[in-house]
Amino acid sequence: MLTRQGLRLAGGGLWWCVVTGGLLLLPLGSGGATYRTGDPVTLYVNKVGPYHNPQETYHYYTLPVCRPKEVHHKSLSLGEVLDGDRMAESLYEIHFRQNTERRTLCQLTLTDTEVEQLREAVEELYYFEFVLDEIPIWGFVGYMEESGFLPHSHKVGLWTHLDFNIEYSGEAVVFANVSVRDVKPVPLEAGGGGTDGGRGLAVMHTYSVRWFESSLPAARRAERLRDYSFFPKTLEIHWLSIINSLVLVVLLLGFVIIILMRVLKNDFARYNVEEEAGCDDVDQGDNGWKIIHTDVFRFPPHRSLLCAVLGVGAQFLTLATAIIVMALLGMFNVHRHGAINSAAIALYALTSGVAGYVSSNFYRQIEGQRWVWNIILTSSLFSGPLFVTWSVVNTVHWLSGSTQALPVTTVLLLLAVWALVGFPLAVIGGILGKNRAGPFQAPCRTRNIPRQVPAQPWYKHTAVHMAIGGFLPFSAISVELYYIFATVWGREHYTLYGILLVVFAILLSVGACISVALTYFLLSGEDHRWWWRSVLSTGSTGLFIFLYCLFYYRHRSSMSGLVQGAEFFGYSFLTALVFTLMLGTVSFYASLAFIRYIYRNLKMD
Repeated sequence: MLTRQGLRLAGGGLWWCVVTGGLLLLPLGSGGATYRTGDPVTLYVNKVGPYHNPQETYHYYTLPVCRPKEVHHKSLSLGEVLDGDRMAESLYEIHFRQNTERRTLCQLTLTDTEVEQLREAVEELYYFEFVLDEIPIWGFVGYMEESGFLPHSHKVGLWTHLDFNIEYSGEAVVFANVSVRDVKPVPLEAGGGGTDGGRGLAVMHTYSVRWFESSLPAARRAERLRDYSFFPKTLEIHWLSIINSLVLVVLLLGFVIIILMRVLKNDFARYNVEEEAGCDDVDQGDNGWKIIHTDVFRFPPHRSLLCAVLGVGAQFLTLATAIIVMALLGMFNVHRHGAINSAAIALYALTSGVAGYVSSNFYRQIEGQRWVWNIILTSSLFSGPLFVTWSVVNTVHWLSGSTQALPVTTVLLLLAVWALVGFPLAVIGGILGKNRAGPFQAPCRTRNIPRQVPAQPWYKHTAVHMAIGGFLPFSAISVELYYIFATVWGREHYTLYGILLVVFAILLSVGACISVALTYFLLSGEDHRWWWRSVLSTGSTGLFIFLYCLFYYRHRSSMSGLVQGAEFFGYSFLTALVFTLMLGTVSFYASLAFIRYIYRNLKMD
C-alpha cells in the first residue's frame, strides 16, 4: 500500500546514517541528555506498521503526513538498523519545560489516493513510533469503529491532534507518551468528502505539549518506561512455573543418577568377577556394554561434519552465556535501541575462534586429515543457512518496502565483519586447535573389524531416542519459551535475565542427563554407534522448538501476512538450528565423558 515515492523519500538519506552510525558494533551510552529551560528537544519520527505484525514496519514518512521539505535522518547504530529503526527529524517543536497548546503542525489537502492509503492503514491498526531523547513514544494512526448489524456502520477516522505528555526530573527527560483524549478523529472518506467541491480532503494537524515534574531520578528513568507499555504486557515474574521446572529437573536428575549408578554398580560387580586377560580378549559369555569395548571408540563416519557441529555448538554456548552475563550486568536496558542485536553480531564474530579451535582440535584427535576443509565447513555450517534465510526474508521486506529490509551499506558492513573478523578468527582458532591436539584418550584399543550390531527393539531406534531426548529438555523450558517469544516477536523488553540464566542451566543439565541415560541404553543393547546418536538425541530439541514456533504463530499470536510470516518462519528455523547445535554439543560431550568413565572403571588388565 506504500508508494514508491514515499519509499525513495524514506531511503534517500539513509546511506550516510549507516555509514556514520552503523560502523559502531556496540551502541552508545544509554543516559539521556541534559537541558536548560527553553532548550529544544528533538522529536524523531521512526516507523509505522500493523499492530499485530511487529516485524512489518515502514518509514513514518511513507504515509501522507506532515513532513519537512528536506528530510534529515538521525545517525543510527548497527543494532538500530537491524531492528528496523529509520529515525528522521520531524516538524514538532518541543522546548524543555515549556507547555504548548494547540499549535498548528501543518495543513494538508489529501487526494483520494492518499485518503484510501490512510484508510487502509487505520483498518490494519497501524501504530506509529516516535523517539524523544531515546524514549520511544507509541500511538495509533487513526480510529476505527464497527457497530450495528442491520444497518452496519463502519467508521474510519484519522487522529490529527496529539497531546504529548512529558515528564522531567531536574535537567533530564524521564518519560514521554502521547494521547488523544478529548479529541475527535477526522472522518476519512474518499471521493472528495472534504472541501472545495470534491477536490480533496483538507486536514489540519495540531499538537500540544505538557510538561510534568517527576520525583523519579533521571538515572532510573528506565524503570518508568519498563512499567509502562503501549502494547499488551505479557512478561511477569512467573516464579511458580520456574519452581515447577526446577522440581522437575531435580527429580529427573536424581532419578537418572541414582538408577543409573545402581545399574552401573551391578554391572561393574558382574563384569569384574573374573580378571580379564587383556583389552583384546573377548569373553564370549559376556553381554551388554562390556562386550563392545573394542568397538565403542571406533571413529564415526562424516568426522568433519561431526566436528563442525561440535565447534559451532561450542561457539553458541559461549555466545549465549556471554549475552546472558552482559544482560545481568545491566548492559541491555530499555533505552539502548538494538543493543542486543549489536552485541550478538560482535560476539558471533569474536567467538568464531572458539568454533575453529574446538572443531579442529577434536578433528585432529579422531585422526581427520582434511583439516582445511574442516575449518571451511565449520565457518559455513551456520553462516550458510543464515545467509540463505536472510536473503529470502530481506527480499520479501524489500519488495514490500518494509524498514526491516537492510540497506546495501549495512549488508556490506555485515559481510565485512564476517570476512575480516569472523572467518580469520575461525582459521586462527583452527590452526591453534590442530597444533595443540593430542591423541584421542581411549581406555582400550579398537579392533580392525567392527562387531556386527544385533537387531534392536523398536524403543531403541534413533527416532524414539530423538523423541525422548528432545521432548524432555523442551518441556523444561516451554514456559519460559513463551515469554521469550513474546519479546522476540513482540515489542516488550525482556528483563527477567536472572530467570533466563536459571532456565538456561536447567536446559543444559536436562540435556546432558538425558543423553547419558540414552547412551547407556544404547550400549547395553550392544550397539556401539553412539557418536551421532548422542548428538541427535538431545539435539532434536530444536525440532520441538520449531514445532512450538508453528503453534505459537497459529494459536498464540495475531501475526499474519507474507512479510511477517517470512520473518517468523525464516528466523524460527535458524533458532531451532542454534538449539540443535548447542544441545547436540552438550549431549555429545556428556556421553563421551560417561563412556570414558565406565570403561576406565572396568577392569581390563
